[in-house]
Amino acid sequence: MLKVRLLAAVICVLMIQFAYAKDWPQWRGPNRDGKLVGTGLKLDWKKDQPKHLWTIEGMGRGYASLSAADGKLYTTGNLPDGQAVICVDVNTKELVWSTPLTSQAPKHGYPGSRCTPTLDGENCYVVTSDGEIVCLKSSDGEVVWRRDFTKDFNGKMMSGWGFSESPLVDGDWVLCTPGGQDAMIVALDKKTGKDVWRTSVPDLGEKGKDGAGYSSIVVSEAAGVKQYVQLVGKGVIGVRASDGKLLWNYNKVANGTANIPTPVPFGDNVFASTGYGTGAVLLKLSRDGSGVKATEEYFLDSKTFQNHHGGMIQEGEYLYAGHQHNKGFPICLHIPTGKVQWLGEIRREKPEMSGSAAITYVDGQIIFRYQNGTVALVQATPDGFELNGSFTPEYQDDKTWSHPVVYEGKLYLREQDKLMCYEL
Repeated sequence: MLKVRLLAAVICVLMIQFAYAKDWPQWRGPNRDGKLVGTGLKLDWKKDQPKHLWTIEGMGRGYASLSAADGKLYTTGNLPDGQAVICVDVNTKELVWSTPLTSQAPKHGYPGSRCTPTLDGENCYVVTSDGEIVCLKSSDGEVVWRRDFTKDFNGKMMSGWGFSESPLVDGDWVLCTPGGQDAMIVALDKKTGKDVWRTSVPDLGEKGKDGAGYSSIVVSEAAGVKQYVQLVGKGVIGVRASDGKLLWNYNKVANGTANIPTPVPFGDNVFASTGYGTGAVLLKLSRDGSGVKATEEYFLDSKTFQNHHGGMIQEGEYLYAGHQHNKGFPICLHIPTGKVQWLGEIRREKPEMSGSAAITYVDGQIIFRYQNGTVALVQATPDGFELNGSFTPEYQDDKTWSHPVVYEGKLYLREQDKLMCYEL
């Protein structure tokens, strides 16, 4: 009997370790959908708030989130000697390496880095806010290759807040969005940085502005055609994965200031939203001869739903996000109909939750991190708004825009130069 109990205990420990060993290798997690599943974590912050474990400095100035794998965290930040990629060992709580990629901090509105590094085996990939895609060795930060958006692709941003994309690695390629008319999206050989293809775009419509937006590329298999979906300066586009040909575009969801949230592809649909008084759209993708067409299923005005930034999460027939420009009210939408299932009231909650909210899904619960630093836990259920507690982290500076990351059972919060770790 004792042997059976010991064996059961060992299996339980191994299962817990396996459940927690979920890498977060890129922007918005393993599948770029903002979700971490299979962790076994059951959270309730009403009874026990997350315990602060440690805080370290050295991340530099920036709003970038974190990627994580093999016991290490990666981010980008503006340091005294330029914008850098930074690697931290979560066990020793020390910087492993820091590699400056610019000679000085890039100059643009809201100074600081934006890009979450993309990890792929021995390499990691970043886009600097002044517009370079760079491949580095994950082990020591040595630069393998780099390409310049402006010089190589005639790239541009829709407005002056710096390139904010986190590149996508797909098979042998790495993809990014320089924003040039003849190179809106490019696919590069991930080992060498050499061109595979470039996406040429026509006039994409009246709304918005030419150039790249502040979003990142996601993959869709809609209508049986593999395609890359991106929110650019003039709306949402889909390009054929095999050769980069523009398949479809949708202009109405664009605004002229900043198109930010990463689109949400699922099945034969794409859901997209922007702030600044714009709104949201559900698109249906279908075959059109040898191509694909996008049909508007419905458009929601800004009063019904708009996601400023912070992202949206799809779970089954429902979408969860922060609603209203610079507000971040928790909202649940029924995707097939566009109906608001519920809208959470947070004005009266303590601690105060204000500003837009960056969100991360963990096994049926969503962590909302507000611009003023407050972190809240919301149940991902269509049955009604359920707040499962909130807390104020030990440090907050400027605008808290970095997305929260859960890795190996711990919550990591990047706040400008500091990195905080909490036990979940």
